[in-house]
Amino acid sequence: EVQLVESGGGLVQAGGSLRLSCAASGFRFDNDYAIGWFRQAPGKEREGVSCIGSSDGITSYAPSVKGRFTISRDNAKNTVYLQMNSLKPEDTAVYYCAARSTYVNSWWRPIIYDYWGQGTQVTVSS
Repeated sequence: EVQLVESGGGLVQAGGSLRLSCAASGFRFDNDYAIGWFRQAPGKEREGVSCIGSSDGITSYAPSVKGRFTISRDNAKNTVYLQMNSLKPEDTAVYYCAARSTYVNSWWRPIIYDYWGQGTQVTVSS
């Protein structure tokens, strides 16, 4: 079965850094998949943070994180990472990874993804 497992969340002060990992099983990242990172804070919509093509490595970012976050992948390990620098309190949320097997342009829409992890909590204190 397909599984996605996030890890690396925690508590960090504003200005600090965290690296999230999304480990996949049941399928290979070295095919044409889109792997996205999303986040959801209480009372807010789930929003797209970043996306990477598992085979071509092309990346996309939400304007709110561009220049601070970096997405990458290690296809040999079937793992996608989200390096988060210069963290702000407004980055506090549960972070999810998601996978889609067919390319579309609108990577930021949660509904297009087929598989989801259970999330990892990121809390940024003032």
